[in-house]
Amino acid sequence: MNIEQNPGTDGADLQTANERFKRGNDGRIAVMVLASVALHFAVFQFFPDLQAADFSVDGDEITAIELPPEVRIPPPPEQIARPARPRVAAAAVAEDITIAATTFEENPVDNLPPPPAGADPSEVPSYIARDIEPRLENSREIRDQLRKQYPPDLRDSGIGGRVVLWVFVEEDGSPGAFRVQESSGHMKLDQAAERIAERMVFSPAMLRDRPVAVWIAMPITFETVRG
Repeated sequence: MNIEQNPGTDGADLQTANERFKRGNDGRIAVMVLASVALHFAVFQFFPDLQAADFSVDGDEITAIELPPEVRIPPPPEQIARPARPRVAAAAVAEDITIAATTFEENPVDNLPPPPAGADPSEVPSYIARDIEPRLENSREIRDQLRKQYPPDLRDSGIGGRVVLWVFVEEDGSPGAFRVQESSGHMKLDQAAERIAERMVFSPAMLRDRPVAVWIAMPITFETVRG
């Protein structure tokens, strides 16, 4: 801010530049206000039909969306009742009853399927239930038959082999039918094994203390002994 001091004074008549501007322009301001009022009056007098510009806003058309029908949620299923606990009936078992031991080490039958329904068990090798396996009773005679039935040409040539036969043991222990399960690779040895099987005598297989006809696997080995 500039302060001017007139010479020859003691500073009592000091005036600011803003105050001097106001005093010098009071008349001008009044004239300008009157001119502005007159201008607005003239505009409204000579142009009465003035209209404001269109400031409308264009918007997208609103589309109504149909809400899906109300979906009723079914109630939860009823809780399933637990099954009743089975009751074990008491059965009196006599103490003197014994169960015979069952062994399949000598005559394996794991590869035999169950017999077909309505078929003759002696026609096709199949597993038949039993408690006691049949056992060969004339093993000494069978060893003699091995020497007698051994084809001489194969024996002299040192040719041997192992034949596994399916043997159907009847209820009385006699061999009823034969099937070659594993061939020795020589037809003569296979045929000799079947002739030997015809002379076998077995103790019958047992099921619940009753004889039953069953199939068993019987291996027969031909081998030469060099002295």
